[in-house]
Amino acid sequence: MMLSVIVAIVVCLVGYIYRSLKPPPPRVCGVPHGPPITSPRIKLSDGRYLAYRESGVDRANATNKIIVVHGFNSSKDTELPISKDLIEELGIYFVFFDRAGYGESDPHPSRTVKSEAYDIQELADKLNLGPKFYVIGVSLGAYSVYSCLKYIPHRLAGAVLVVPFVSYWWTNVPRDILSRAFKLLPKDVRWTFRVSHYVPWLLYWWLTQKWFPSSSIISGNSALLSDTDLVTVKKMSENPSPHMEKVRQQGDHECLHRDMIAGFATWEFEPTELENPFTEGVGSVHMWQGTEDRVVPREINEYISKKLPWVKYHDVSGYGHLLSAEEQKCEDIIKALLVE
Repeated sequence: MMLSVIVAIVVCLVGYIYRSLKPPPPRVCGVPHGPPITSPRIKLSDGRYLAYRESGVDRANATNKIIVVHGFNSSKDTELPISKDLIEELGIYFVFFDRAGYGESDPHPSRTVKSEAYDIQELADKLNLGPKFYVIGVSLGAYSVYSCLKYIPHRLAGAVLVVPFVSYWWTNVPRDILSRAFKLLPKDVRWTFRVSHYVPWLLYWWLTQKWFPSSSIISGNSALLSDTDLVTVKKMSENPSPHMEKVRQQGDHECLHRDMIAGFATWEFEPTELENPFTEGVGSVHMWQGTEDRVVPREINEYISKKLPWVKYHDVSGYGHLLSAEEQKCEDIIKALLVE
């Protein structure tokens, strides 16, 4: 009798652990009981669909075609606050897209830093953007730009990394710089990043369990925001985007969790190993970093820019992580890429 009880307890415990570790299936758009498809989408070579949104001048008449890569917990419905006059003056066509698992783009269980570049290339080809295009990546979305610089540099007319993602496990950045920057993050965020890197299969459980503090980076943490960020957040809260509820509609694991897992995985390359794709002087790469950024430590990106002298580094005094949400700064980013 005692043996039967022990076996039953063990079976129940194993079942509980399995259910706790296993993420729920994604709520894929367009399937029965899944969210509806409301945006145009292109079909990728592996069968997945990628949702996109166009803005700016007409694609066929555009002088400059820019693919914008959104950041963490965002989507194709993110806005770049640029005046209509500047867009028309420079003939800018923008295409925003939902990265895998976000919004209305199909999940990608095997997503990696490398796969991001080829998603972008296929998007450009399906929309007939031509042999070359620009890419702008914001925050965590900037690892997609690093991927483009590594795997499809021949397709780029120029690139921008805005407050770009950093990994604390890059081996070509001095350990003391990484350690100092890592210690500036809240303890719960550090643990989430560690789980993402060392035991990614445990991340879903870590971010859903109730025993320990998990990560305020998902729920929101004002301690990570600078004074200017707080002002920006207040403005955005007064006029919230009606599309925000779609960002995570297919499940947090398919977008947020897999995004962190891909970013903090061991890459096939490191940013400091990249080669200048514009040796002939046509095209440029820019990095924009707020001096008050508490989400992405400035010191790491400063080091990378010094190791890559062909990257034009812009230190934005007094601004934090949300600097691209301010119209003047956003227009400065576009002008530096297309005009200077």
